[in-house]
Amino acid sequence: MPIRVSRQVEIPDADLAVSFVRASGPGGQNVNKVASAVQLRFDLAGTPVLAPRVKDRLRALAGHRLAADGAILVHARTHRSQADNRREAEARLADLIRRALVEPKVRRATKPTRASQERRLVSKARAQRIKRLRGRVGHDD
Repeated sequence: MPIRVSRQVEIPDADLAVSFVRASGPGGQNVNKVASAVQLRFDLAGTPVLAPRVKDRLRALAGHRLAADGAILVHARTHRSQADNRREAEARLADLIRRALVEPKVRRATKPTRASQERRLVSKARAQRIKRLRGRVGHDD
């Protein structure tokens, strides 16, 4: 079943590969017998669904989850069932793609207003005067 990221974007099953592995850590007999941990692999390099700029942002957001071949690996092993772990991995991938879809705002350098510059200078002058008055009192002999 494809993953719906947003109204416009849906990741097809052809771009996803799911494998189940044994989860690490404590858990008694269940953890030794059942492969409940999920490894979801998303073929970022080969997917035609996402625009190149979105792919670039997704590569930056993926961090250590990005494999050498350009795929994104998402591991989920918090739940005891495969189905829950699979849903969690798909939700994490969808969240990552959703964040990459948001185009960052362009930062435009601005100058401070004349009034704010004057307020700054007035406050500096006030601070200087206060500090000057803290000095030693001189004797007029």
